[in-house]
Amino acid sequence: MEIEKKFKQNIEKRNLKIFVNGSLILIVITMIFLSLNFLFAANPSGSDTLTSVTNETKSAVGTKMFNVSGGYLSTFNLSSTVQNSRWKAFIGNVTGSFTLDDSTGATIYDWSIATITGRVYATRQSGAITWASVNCSNATYLNTEASLMYHNNVNDQLNKTFNASASGTHDSLWVGSVFIPANTCPTINTYVNDVAQDSSFEEMALSDGVNTVYATIMEEDITGYDGSKYDFQMIVPENGSSGFSSSTAYYTYIEID
Repeated sequence: MEIEKKFKQNIEKRNLKIFVNGSLILIVITMIFLSLNFLFAANPSGSDTLTSVTNETKSAVGTKMFNVSGGYLSTFNLSSTVQNSRWKAFIGNVTGSFTLDDSTGATIYDWSIATITGRVYATRQSGAITWASVNCSNATYLNTEASLMYHNNVNDQLNKTFNASASGTHDSLWVGSVFIPANTCPTINTYVNDVAQDSSFEEMALSDGVNTVYATIMEEDITGYDGSKYDFQMIVPENGSSGFSSSTAYYTYIEID
């Protein structure tokens, strides 16, 4: 009986050891796969094409005539909506597919996308963005960008439009391998049907620690600022210095889930 008891104990110890070792192996394998997912998460990339559809601005408003007789003192009020040359907007739609291509662009297989989700990005930086370092912008970064863009008008300057001191309302998002929780970034919502709103067309101010990146979460063919259907809308700052008559180039990236 004693021999049988010891035999059973040895069997139980061996089974426990196998279970523990097997569990450790499973944990290690899981960690490896999670690490691979992190390492191979695709960063935002440039689009294959960028096709300009329209490029328009508000027409100049004609003068108003006011005629009174001599000897009279006339009081009147004026109102005006002035086209803001310190900002500009990007609006459009997105098409795409998933593909397996080689270095020459030859495709072995691809998949059409019925409903596209993802992000569109715009930045003044012509070189590489450090995507692994991208996160919400803050007051320091926005103040620096405002200074570089000569945004010193208290009514519409960059760091007032994207207010880092207020809690933004936006969905969570991935930027490459970086997860950004909801409601953590300076955020605006561009208009729908000519009216302010806060449920769609979210745009966040991000930074890689050096460069400002504007990100908007793609919608799926929904009503935009003018009643037409769009996938994205965003605004970006223009050089606000007095007498500036040129334009600032922005570089766009796209990320499709």
